[in-house]
Amino acid sequence: MNKVVNNAETAIQDIHDGATIMLGGFGLCGIPENCIAALVKKGTKNLTCISNNAGVDDFGIGLMLQQHQVKKMISSYVGENAEFERQLLSGELEVELIPQGTLATRCMAAGYGMPAIFTPAGVGTEVADGKETRVFNGKTYLLEYAFDADFAIVKAWKGDTHGNLIYKSTARNFNPLMAMGGKITIAEVEELVPAGELDPNAIHTPGIYVHRIFQGSNYEKRIEQKTITK
Repeated sequence: MNKVVNNAETAIQDIHDGATIMLGGFGLCGIPENCIAALVKKGTKNLTCISNNAGVDDFGIGLMLQQHQVKKMISSYVGENAEFERQLLSGELEVELIPQGTLATRCMAAGYGMPAIFTPAGVGTEVADGKETRVFNGKTYLLEYAFDADFAIVKAWKGDTHGNLIYKSTARNFNPLMAMGGKITIAEVEELVPAGELDPNAIHTPGIYVHRIFQGSNYEKRIEQKTITK
C-alpha cells in the first residue's frame, strides 16, 4: 500500500462535515499544524474534536474555533483559549471535559480494540453523572467507553514511507495513543525517509496504524506561556 501523499490538503480531503477527529499533541507541542491549516482552508464544519487541549486563540484548534468549525470539544485542558470560553458560555459549543488519564486510556482502548474501561477517576464528581459504576475489591470505578473516531491526525518528528513514526520529547505524549485509535490515521512528519532507514528499536508507532503520511513544512512550534528572565 502506498501511504505517502503529497501534502496536508490531499491527506484530509475526505474528512467530511460532522466527522469525529482525534488530534494529537500536548498543549501546542506536537500538534498537526499543517493538517489543521488545511481543515481551516477547506472549511469542514460540525466537527467533534478529541484533543488534550483546544489550542490558543490564534493557533492550533483555536483557528478552527474561530471559523466555527467545531461542534463539540472533548478535552482535558482548555484554559488558554478565550474564544473557546466565549463559545462555551454562549452555548455555541458542546464541551466534554474529562480527566486527562481517562482521555489517554479511552484513546488507548480504541487502539487495542477494547470497547470500554473501568477507571476510578471522576468517581463522586460531575464526571460520573449518568454513568455505570462497578465495585472491584471495595473500590468504585466508572465505566468509560473507548472513543469512536473517524480520523486521527498526528504529528511526528520522523516517519518512513511505510508509516512508521518516531516522536520527539513531549510530542510523544498523546500522539502515539491517538495514532492507534482512528479508523483512518493521518501522520504529518518533519522528515520523511525511505522504509528501512529508521532504527526498528526507536519506532514509537508501527506503520500498521498509519494510513496516510506526508512531510510537513513551516512548523511554528509555538510556546503557550513563554517565560524569560528580565
